[in-house]
Amino acid sequence: MSDRTFHILTFGCQMNVNDSDWLARALVARGFTEAPLGKARVNIVNTCSVRDKPEQKVYSVLGRIRQATRKLPDAFAVVGGCVAQQIGSGFFTRFPQVRLVFGGDGSSMAPQAIERLCAEPGLRVSLLDFSEEYPERDAQLDAGPVPPSAFVNIMQGCDNFCAYCIVPYTRGRQKSRAADAVVRECAELVERGAREITLLGQNVNSYGQDAEAARQATMATMAMAAGDGKAVTFAELLHRVAALPGLDRLRFVTPHPKDIAPEVIDAFGTLDNLCPRLHLPMQSGSDRILKAMGRKYDMARYMDIVHRLKAARPDIQLSTDIIVGFPGETEQDFEDTLAAMRAVGFAASFSFCYSDRPGTRAEMLPGKLDAAEKAARLARLQEWQNDYTEQCLRNMVGLHTMVLLDGMSRKPGMAAPTGHEAGPDGVHDGVAGTPGGESWQGRDPYGQAVNVVMPPRTVGGSEGWLGQIVPVTIVEAKKHSLRGVLRA
Repeated sequence: MSDRTFHILTFGCQMNVNDSDWLARALVARGFTEAPLGKARVNIVNTCSVRDKPEQKVYSVLGRIRQATRKLPDAFAVVGGCVAQQIGSGFFTRFPQVRLVFGGDGSSMAPQAIERLCAEPGLRVSLLDFSEEYPERDAQLDAGPVPPSAFVNIMQGCDNFCAYCIVPYTRGRQKSRAADAVVRECAELVERGAREITLLGQNVNSYGQDAEAARQATMATMAMAAGDGKAVTFAELLHRVAALPGLDRLRFVTPHPKDIAPEVIDAFGTLDNLCPRLHLPMQSGSDRILKAMGRKYDMARYMDIVHRLKAARPDIQLSTDIIVGFPGETEQDFEDTLAAMRAVGFAASFSFCYSDRPGTRAEMLPGKLDAAEKAARLARLQEWQNDYTEQCLRNMVGLHTMVLLDGMSRKPGMAAPTGHEAGPDGVHDGVAGTPGGESWQGRDPYGQAVNVVMPPRTVGGSEGWLGQIVPVTIVEAKKHSLRGVLRA
């Protein structure tokens, strides 16, 4: 076994996925190689603590790593992300194989720390301090290709302190990344083959507000003229990134309803490459519960945002987050949430039972619901959502769309359904039945997963359809995905 091998396991949000991808590239650039679990010396767990269940998984995974590496005496574990920030050096006591813990702001120093740990077997390191500015990381960009869909962090941390949320304590206060750095990274990704970029942040709508507050404080101290050096807003950043030549699709997650600006809503109607899909966390449909959560908007404000988004882009699809069983939630509060979901018509939702997170205000609130009641309400909500999502997918059958192919499908090649032969609209279902056809997967502009059979194509010995945007007609709706056929 090489002493410079690593394996990464990732839990949680897309920001964690992006952090893990950067860390892998940074280690490879330093001469490390990836290896399977049980073969790697450095075993990295990138963690999430938004809910209790992902946190518990971390402890289970560390036990699995200990078992898998028991015959590798020099192997060790690294814990990064939100649980690392939350538990800190406590990992060193409970799990002797853990030799490095790092939080979100410490991730930029993790590659160097791992190198040092490999050279000094007795060392343990914690990188848990919060920085006051966005911690820029080495770009680690090389001449190789990038995935068709790329992700770019634009900020770190959050200032909202919602009653249930541990993010401000594990990711720190909000720090916006410099706009020029964001645009430069996006441009480099597009030049290397990215067709779609998703901008990431805990609350992208408040991008630049921390920088503007700092600027105002500096001007007050120095008696500078108002308006000089004004921070870039999120809407302005969207326009700058959208204008990059060669960028076909632009997305962003996650916005907070309290901060969404009219200019951001208008962008869905004016920017051709801003995809018509938005994740807009609602959390509850009850004003009383929203106030207890500290969300700083009510349902009238939320529905106004929804109406304006649909006016700007009538075909927009919305998804959301829902917390079921927040302390004090009554049956009527829950019914208000169901009514709000029906009124909006979410194409998808991510719903979870409330769980206490240490140090949050909600942990101390009275009126906790028992697990059975929370589970019963969650089942009712998810039953409605599953039915509605399936209907949304069925409504897309027959539509012409464009699919960005991002890899081979796990599904085998599918024969064309009866009654869908090539017609005057140019649909060639015969492709699906062509011997040697390859089943590919991709996403349409709404972010829906689409499987489509493509004729074999090889370019330069690589998968020739990867990253191609192809015209497709949707012919079948599955429970969570669509099936399409290539149009001429």
